[in-house]
Amino acid sequence: MAAQGSERGFGHGSERGSDERAGGTGRRALLGAAVLGAGGAVLGLSGTASAAGGRGGQGAGVKGLPVPTIVGHRGASGYRPEHTLGSYQLALDLGAHIVEAGDLVPTKDGHLVCRHEPEIGSTTDVAAHPEFADRKRTKLLDGVSTTGWFTEDFTLAELKTLRATERIPANRPHNTLYDGRWEIPTFEEVLRWQDEQTRKRGKQVWIYPELKHPTYFRGLGLPTEERLARLLRKYGKDKKNSPVIVQSFEPTSIQRMNRLVANPLAVLLSGAGSRPWDFVASGDPRTVADLITPTGLKEIATYAQGIGPDLSLIIPRDAAGRLTEPTTLVRDAHRAGLILHPYTLRNENPFLPADFRQGTDADAYGDVFGAYRAYFATGIDGIFTDQPDTGLLAREEFVNG
Repeated sequence: MAAQGSERGFGHGSERGSDERAGGTGRRALLGAAVLGAGGAVLGLSGTASAAGGRGGQGAGVKGLPVPTIVGHRGASGYRPEHTLGSYQLALDLGAHIVEAGDLVPTKDGHLVCRHEPEIGSTTDVAAHPEFADRKRTKLLDGVSTTGWFTEDFTLAELKTLRATERIPANRPHNTLYDGRWEIPTFEEVLRWQDEQTRKRGKQVWIYPELKHPTYFRGLGLPTEERLARLLRKYGKDKKNSPVIVQSFEPTSIQRMNRLVANPLAVLLSGAGSRPWDFVASGDPRTVADLITPTGLKEIATYAQGIGPDLSLIIPRDAAGRLTEPTTLVRDAHRAGLILHPYTLRNENPFLPADFRQGTDADAYGDVFGAYRAYFATGIDGIFTDQPDTGLLAREEFVNG
């Protein structure tokens, strides 16, 4: 099995938790970069790709991606409602190397759609649809009582009557301008969009879908791994060099995908004291702290090629929210042959380490460039960000000195 991880070609170039909500006003001016049309090339980045090792063509596989890699988290979710084709498109236009196109959850009739969670009350206008008022439920989702509307209670045709809305309007009031403009995309539509954008841009577009709550959905008779594998095979994107990296917070889900497809795979890791829900369900006593030991990382490397750790596993924060000393996770993961794409860096104050916050407004930007420098200096291979253009500017500074 260890050899299989190497065969998939997920190499590193040098030695995905809950979201905060807060109120506030007074957003800073956009830290945007100029964009060159549909080509998605950001001004000022000339020479960066060659310095970092390639443009990520399908033949090169993940090893051909620039390092550090900038991953558009749920698209360009700092600027558009997340997991919409509008958010994905903007991420490409801003120059993201990979787009996290799809947190995948199933519909009642078995289609995979792109939503951050199966509960859609906070990301769509479903509450404004009186015809669906009786669909509101309280369910136990991975042990947490959750009230709202759930994708598994809707057919695809019904979900297509809804429109996406901004999930954290207190932090992103300007994004509410785009509420109602886009529908919920299916993952099959994303795969077709990926092919279309690859043709238009003349270079391979990469995506990074996540399987959400696979144990929960398997228990409902809606297993998601097999559905995802069928779609990847249908579109010829199930190979070791295919431009689709599959991720999940549940290690057994990634193990299942490892048996179904040859795609590069990544295990997401939340806080050190947490337990993956599949471990809870099966009685496995291990925590994330066990998985990030050298022994745990070597085991992950037998069925996956990368990890997506919470940023706190790279550099912990103290009680005041300030960064402390980096851990050995980057070194240990690289020694196990794994790459690291930690999550998630956002421009707004509440999401930044206290060291880099500026003022107290919840929607104002802090010194995010300082935060990027701190994380890039640890040797990570990439990072998830809600604002890909900011990440690319920070990357340019880091790569080019």
